[in-house]
Amino acid sequence: MSQETDSGTRMRWAVPLAFGCVYLFWGSTYTAIKVGTQYLPALLLTGTRFLISGSLLLLFCRLRGLRIFYRVREMAWLALFGILMLGIGNFTLVWSEKALPSGLAALIMAVTPLYVALLEKLLPGGEQLHPRGIAGLLLGFVGLTVLMWPSLRHGVSGQGAQALAGGALLAGSLAWAVGSLLARRARLRVDILVAAGWQMLFAGIANAALSTLFGEWSRAHWTRPAAWSIAYLVTFGSWVGYTAYVWLLKHVPVGKVATYAYVNPMVAVLLGFLLLGERLVPTEYAGMLLVIVAVALVTSSRVRSTERESEVEAEAVKV
Repeated sequence: MSQETDSGTRMRWAVPLAFGCVYLFWGSTYTAIKVGTQYLPALLLTGTRFLISGSLLLLFCRLRGLRIFYRVREMAWLALFGILMLGIGNFTLVWSEKALPSGLAALIMAVTPLYVALLEKLLPGGEQLHPRGIAGLLLGFVGLTVLMWPSLRHGVSGQGAQALAGGALLAGSLAWAVGSLLARRARLRVDILVAAGWQMLFAGIANAALSTLFGEWSRAHWTRPAAWSIAYLVTFGSWVGYTAYVWLLKHVPVGKVATYAYVNPMVAVLLGFLLLGERLVPTEYAGMLLVIVAVALVTSSRVRSTERESEVEAEAVKV
């Protein structure tokens, strides 16, 4: 009885701690990236980060006795997922933050669940949204238009750096969404931490190779803030944040875990305000509210749909 009580007590402390790690550390990576972009080119920053985090995560998995190497087919899929989500998706985030405030970049990235929902709806056999989710999808793209309106207006007036960065970030978010859907449909029998390690490593190799090809090493300034930025992203973004996320998926309903998609942008905006002195214009605050509400609607709709389908399957098994 005491063991059960101790276990329950640990869970009561562990769950909010894990949520805190996902909310705070994943939300704060946008601030760390903003610092890093002042000293390091985007391909070099992402390549270095994922080479380090992927290598050390795979070493950790090996020390735990997990299988590391798989058949060529599985490894090829892991390489594709890593390049799409991290190599392209994270690279465009880093590159865009040279022109965009970190909070605004986080808010644009928040459309990724909307992309996933839209692609699922369009694909044969994909998960269909309920009216609530469709309303959230429409609201999200309205919110995105409002959010990016100041950048688009500057682009029309000849100052297009922010508009170009926003467009690149939208393309990167789409690459992340496509990679996520492919990973879900591939259903590889690979431990999730091992898969994450390989995805990071493949993305790191690809981006570091491109960085070398484009001569970025000569343009890098290896200052103390640059080193701290990479160290923070490796430790708290790739390890602590991701490990907490994986643990939550095993112990908490997916609907609750999915709340990170609309909490992280708010954390990023707050930290950008407090630490970097960033300010959003009133239109962008309105867009922020619309996007966050839209993501909440779409996420909750998709989760409830999945739960109902699971309940139906369970009843069929009982019969």
